[in-house]
Amino acid sequence: MRFQLLGPLALADGPDVVVLQPSKPVILLAALLLHANSTVSAEYLQRAVWGEDQPATARAALQTCVLRLRRLFTKHGVTGTSIEAVPGGYRITAGPPTLDLLGFRDQVRRATALAGDPEAELYTLKDALSLWQGSLLANVRSDVLHRDEVPRLSEERLRAVERVCDLLLGLGRCGEALVDLWTATRVYPGHERFHEQLIEALYRTGRQSQALAEYRRVKGFLLDELGVDPSPSLRQLELSILRGEDLGAGGGIGAGGIRGAAGIQGAAGIRGAAGVRGAAGAVGAVEPASATLDPGSMPPAALDPGSTPQGVQGVVVPLPASAPVVGPVPSVPHFTGREAEAAAMAARLTAPPPPDAGGQRPLTVLVSGAPGIGKSALAQHVAHLVRDSFPAGRLLVRMTRADGHPRTADEVAAEVAAALGSGRAGERALLVLDDVVDADQVRPLLTSPDLAVVVTSRMGLGGLIATHGGWVHRLTAFTEAESYALLLAALGTERVEAEPRAARHLASLCGHFPAALRILTARLLTRPGLRLGDAVEWLGDDPLARLTLTDSPDHSVSGLFDRALGRLDPRLSEAFLRIGSGPPELLGGTGSTGGPEGAVRKGSHPPVPEDVLEQLADAGLLEDGPPGPYRIHDLLRAHLRRTVRIRNRRTEKV
Repeated sequence: MRFQLLGPLALADGPDVVVLQPSKPVILLAALLLHANSTVSAEYLQRAVWGEDQPATARAALQTCVLRLRRLFTKHGVTGTSIEAVPGGYRITAGPPTLDLLGFRDQVRRATALAGDPEAELYTLKDALSLWQGSLLANVRSDVLHRDEVPRLSEERLRAVERVCDLLLGLGRCGEALVDLWTATRVYPGHERFHEQLIEALYRTGRQSQALAEYRRVKGFLLDELGVDPSPSLRQLELSILRGEDLGAGGGIGAGGIRGAAGIQGAAGIRGAAGVRGAAGAVGAVEPASATLDPGSMPPAALDPGSTPQGVQGVVVPLPASAPVVGPVPSVPHFTGREAEAAAMAARLTAPPPPDAGGQRPLTVLVSGAPGIGKSALAQHVAHLVRDSFPAGRLLVRMTRADGHPRTADEVAAEVAAALGSGRAGERALLVLDDVVDADQVRPLLTSPDLAVVVTSRMGLGGLIATHGGWVHRLTAFTEAESYALLLAALGTERVEAEPRAARHLASLCGHFPAALRILTARLLTRPGLRLGDAVEWLGDDPLARLTLTDSPDHSVSGLFDRALGRLDPRLSEAFLRIGSGPPELLGGTGSTGGPEGAVRKGSHPPVPEDVLEQLADAGLLEDGPPGPYRIHDLLRAHLRRTVRIRNRRTEKV
């Protein structure tokens, strides 16, 4: 059993997590865990539970509260941890394996010891930040704890996020740093160090005008809200940009130059694991990402976490040429939905091997579906749920290059072998093979009984399942409830529940498509004054044009679909354009001509061969019906029709 304190207070047993309901025993538990392994005075505990105005019977009531907490432990099967009555107060004993706060601090200490190896330090810090699970102590209703303890813990997280961004800038991975920094600067507008890092990252990625605009924005905020000028280091950074100076990894701010973080101070040093993704999932509330638009690489709700832009819950966008093939599994900002799939995957990955397996075949789970449907996000989220079952590590393996071409099996196998090493024989490791193109990429990696493998792919990969077994989770669009939950998580309860009807309308305009919802929330987070009702009209005028991040055009629904079409054989792509821009009966529906037979009789639309439809369905571009055996998501159909119109206009001009 593990106590989770870095988010809502919860009890975790493997993949099963119970978030405790607000109560006085829960406040008592939080106060004890915040000072685990130390004696906490009865007076402090009374103030934490009842505030400054305590009842006359507070001491006796505290003893009753301890008894209720012990019963709560019994109810949830908590063993090996007890609440001890000691002279002057109470004490609870815990260690890094049983309390996430101690695990986080332990990882931070390890990272500090790795200061001479930036890649290793970065890997360790990201692993530490992944322990943060959302709004800190959201279910603990204690003014004293939120006043005295939460700011201190938040500072630990902030320092960690700051150091991660310094390391990324020092390593020249500026695009990846932008994921966290967009969110951090909006959530913490007075934190000048984050602004320095963002401005530097923008400048070093060739966005000089945006960097200067960001400087003017923060300067205006500091003057208007706080009545102070920017710090000397911020002013020096602006001057360096105006002069066109080189801020490369050798002397840039992120590399330890102007106000670069020198390291992390033990327990007080960091802040988020959802990264600045912590504060809001991406910073507490967001968790940006590197390879998936998972509210992150852009403003909060836009991307999946990682180290390269990939993710709005699995949306693949061009990865930097220098993106590592193998790296730690990033956390996913305010992950929502997919509860049944996540639970089933976690159970399968942690279950003992079947008796007839003989330990000779690794466990394989395939997550398939359309581009942008959330495959990567689900796989990464589950990888964090089952972390305790894979002591040898959890690795994200990118199976495609920046240009979308598949990596060879030999290349990937060599990288995986190097990452896993040879010193942990007998311990299990988990591989997330992300964006697999065909089964031949995967088979050479299914050789060790110590490996479990999660495969994400747009393709059905039926041949892989036929030869190697495993389970398949085919993802479709969100339900209305899941879409609404995502908006709540990304935009905040107050903003969404003030206009619930408009929020649901926005989700409908996005077709309940995870990638579209993530991009929408990213845009809305950067425009906090925009009412959701006004956003409905704004988005409804042209959803495809509006579902893009203006400062990063690659992160768009249209771009996502274009890249998916670009992967198809040209003849298959042409067929899909014809199907998408044609009448429903081309998919076997019951259109105005009375079904596919009627269409053939009229001769206006020749039938589409069944094998073509099957190939498109296998590529994740056609969904199961009704009304016919296949259908196209509304956003994808709109994109196909617009593509055909644009192409026709160009042809007419010629």
